[in-house]
Amino acid sequence: MKQIGIWLDKQQAHIVRLHDAGETLETIRSEVEFFNRKGSSGSRVKWGGTQDISHESTYLEKEKHQLKAYFNQLADAITDADVIALFGPADTNEKFRAALMADHKALAAKVKTVEKADSMTENQVKALVRDYFRDKK
Repeated sequence: MKQIGIWLDKQQAHIVRLHDAGETLETIRSEVEFFNRKGSSGSRVKWGGTQDISHESTYLEKEKHQLKAYFNQLADAITDADVIALFGPADTNEKFRAALMADHKALAAKVKTVEKADSMTENQVKALVRDYFRDKK
């Protein structure tokens, strides 16, 4: 049985594959850009205050497309999984599960858990996945 645990956030994913000889770790980096809003001081004459033009909808749309490409790359990397466990901070792991349910139904059916987990080192991620699957036997 191919057990795969993934710790992911918007920057990278650590894919841990458990097998008889131990485990292997693969890291996939995302291409998701982080947009920092930059204010520009506009004229105070017309509006009575500074004018900051925010293209937030453009940023969000671009991020959505970048996340979709990232999630497709992750899905391609785990097509051989029998059981999948997702871990990570924030809600990226939930978004990944939703993307699997929408675009990769066969993989989505193999997801057994989606849990919150803080940022970790690679060794901590390996231990988390090992412990999760050991406790599920």
